[in-house]
Amino acid sequence: MTMRPILCAIWGWILLSFCLSTWAIAQTPRNEIDYDAWNRMAERAELVIDASRASTPAFEELRARLVEFRARFSEAETTNLARVRSLQAQLDVLGPETDTSQTNTGTEAPEEPDDSNGQGASTAPLDEPAELAARRADLIDRLARAQAPGLRAQEAFQRADGLIGEIDAIIRERQTQELLARGPTPLSPISWGEAIVAVQSVFGNLAAETRRLLAARGNVLNSGGDLLEPLLFLVLAFVVVLRGRVWVSRLTGWIASQNVRGQPIATFLASLGEILVPFVGILALMAALSSTGLVGVRGSFVLDQLPEFALIFFTARWLGGRIFSSNEPYFDLEQATLREGRFYSSIIGLILGLESILASVAAFEGFAPGGRAVLEGALVVAGAVMLLRIGMMLLRQAAKQSSKEQSEDSENATEGVSDGGFRVSLERLCGRAAITVAVVAPVAGALGYSAVAAFLLFPMLNTLGLLAFLLILTRLTRSIYAAVRNVSTEDVQTALWPVFGDILFLLLSLPVFALIWGARTSDLTELWTRFLAGVSFGGTRISPMSFLTFAIVFVALYAATRLVQSAMRSTVLPKTKIDPGGQVALVSGVGYVGIFLAALVAITAAGIDLSNLALVAGALSIGIGFGLQTIVSNFVAGIILLIERPVAEGDWIEVNGTMGYVREISVRSTRIETFDRTDVIVPNADLVSGMVTNWTRGNLTGRVIVPVGVAYGTDTKQVEGILREIAEAHPLVIMKPPPNVIFRGFGADSMDFEIRAILRDINFMLSVQSDLNHAIAARFEAEGIEIPFAQRDVWLRNPETLRSSDKET
Repeated sequence: MTMRPILCAIWGWILLSFCLSTWAIAQTPRNEIDYDAWNRMAERAELVIDASRASTPAFEELRARLVEFRARFSEAETTNLARVRSLQAQLDVLGPETDTSQTNTGTEAPEEPDDSNGQGASTAPLDEPAELAARRADLIDRLARAQAPGLRAQEAFQRADGLIGEIDAIIRERQTQELLARGPTPLSPISWGEAIVAVQSVFGNLAAETRRLLAARGNVLNSGGDLLEPLLFLVLAFVVVLRGRVWVSRLTGWIASQNVRGQPIATFLASLGEILVPFVGILALMAALSSTGLVGVRGSFVLDQLPEFALIFFTARWLGGRIFSSNEPYFDLEQATLREGRFYSSIIGLILGLESILASVAAFEGFAPGGRAVLEGALVVAGAVMLLRIGMMLLRQAAKQSSKEQSEDSENATEGVSDGGFRVSLERLCGRAAITVAVVAPVAGALGYSAVAAFLLFPMLNTLGLLAFLLILTRLTRSIYAAVRNVSTEDVQTALWPVFGDILFLLLSLPVFALIWGARTSDLTELWTRFLAGVSFGGTRISPMSFLTFAIVFVALYAATRLVQSAMRSTVLPKTKIDPGGQVALVSGVGYVGIFLAALVAITAAGIDLSNLALVAGALSIGIGFGLQTIVSNFVAGIILLIERPVAEGDWIEVNGTMGYVREISVRSTRIETFDRTDVIVPNADLVSGMVTNWTRGNLTGRVIVPVGVAYGTDTKQVEGILREIAEAHPLVIMKPPPNVIFRGFGADSMDFEIRAILRDINFMLSVQSDLNHAIAARFEAEGIEIPFAQRDVWLRNPETLRSSDKET
């Protein structure tokens, strides 16, 4: 079983959907903006905002209409943009307008006094030709008319944006007031009485409605004509709800036992049936009840809430079953604790489902504040107990995992820190937050702050559920990676791509977290609009689309540069007579120029005006210059090395006492491989400004010096002749110029000679020295020439003291 066809089908479907949506947007006609209607609407919106008496739904509707207008204004801001740029460029060519105010007033400019030669010299500017002035006036008029639609759209955009901001401020202020408003306490007997009345009214009204409908359809039901369809739906509902989950669990267990590729993915997909199959049973139950004809207005309203309740309950139960699974649990806990976790998850799903039904029924039936506070408080207390138990389990898991990591050896601990350290911290944080909310929420509800209690508890339960779902997706991501790459679980743990998947899921879940904690959908859309609009930096607006365009163009041109470099390195340059160092310099130079041009073209394609960033860049360059002057100097030195080439790759150099071969010249530094096979990184500035010895620059010839000493009394001419013969006999010693033997002088222990010879390849200097020394030792032994040892004479200052000490002993 392979997942590659499935993944290809998914990506193909996503690409096709994107293309179809883009085509649909492109085909959508853009109508002209009715500014008269906009002005009337904006004036009414200002009156409504000033009065601040409209309901929150009315404000939301008004805001939605303003957002539509703002989007159209944003598109209209670029109207005639190409023509405006063309006209502005023509005006720039004509230059600034010449000042002809004196000519226009009819006055004549006074004549300049004569110069020393008696000739008048006028310094007044020449009048601009009438044709040029008329052309400039025409361009200015056309430019103003071309800019008018865009400027009008910009003004309307700013007005709409300001109105939207005022509406958001009003709605947020109302939400804060509602949240902090203190209502009746659920501990009051009056509130208990209102709660009992509310419950009795709901069930009483449902019972009365059912009896009334039953009386109206009694004869039809007695005949049995309409009972077959409800009975079929009812049987299907009970079978699917009661036995469907068991069947899906067996199927999931069977798939998990199969040792095939992609088995975890198939297990995950099969486990989703634990949500879908019971949910289908609930829909069948609704169909059975609706087909009886005994469901009235209130009954229909309650049945409409049933799918949401079922989806919440079954999802929570599925999450608990996956997280606290007995086979592959996500937490290292005992089996009894895992069973408790599954039970707590089901209860939490039941509480959240009942809370959704309570909110809808309370608004529909008009519950008294005290009665709603009691009913909601009961759910808060039950949810707080479950949350407290879950928080304690998380803290226990974090403590156990932390102690386990500390007890392992250093290697295992190092491997576990990358994946377990963050998870342990997250478990500890979630556990403490859950316990805190479980304590604070019931207390706040008891004091009458029911909104605060509900705001803290229910979002916290949903947050834990979302985190559990992200944890499941984390394992699923690794399973997909293992199936696609066909690697083991150990390799997946050290891979980087699954981590990117986890980060992507986390980023995608941020809007869901925001919605859970009370953010409005309009708040998220507003943030998205601001994000798409980009940020203004140095007078230039940089949007995500600009950044995406820059990235695509730069990557494409960078890839083209690499292809050109590869072609030059493998095809073009080897056929030339350029030495290897020059070839490397050319390839590196092409790379630098290509990257620079790629960045320049990408910036231009993205529409980023660098002239507006010049002032900001100039201010930043001062601080950057001081902080990065060493890096910049090394970079410039690297460019100099590539151009002048005093040092090239493959050269044998000596710098700062380090000797070795140049292996790589990069932008900042040069890598030298020493004779010990170690790499030394030398800054490029040291190679340019310091003293460098290049043994192989230009050619490979070089001189070798071999010192040797002989005993006093040896025939020096004989020694000189023998050494010359030995040097001339070596194959790497060249004869032009011939090798030379020098009698250096009389040393303390020997008469010192030196062989100085030029080698064909200086890289073999050490081996040549060794060969010459071997030949000298053999020849001197054959000729009876002695190579003396070091000789020292020892004088005792008081030798009589030694004789006296010998007598005493």
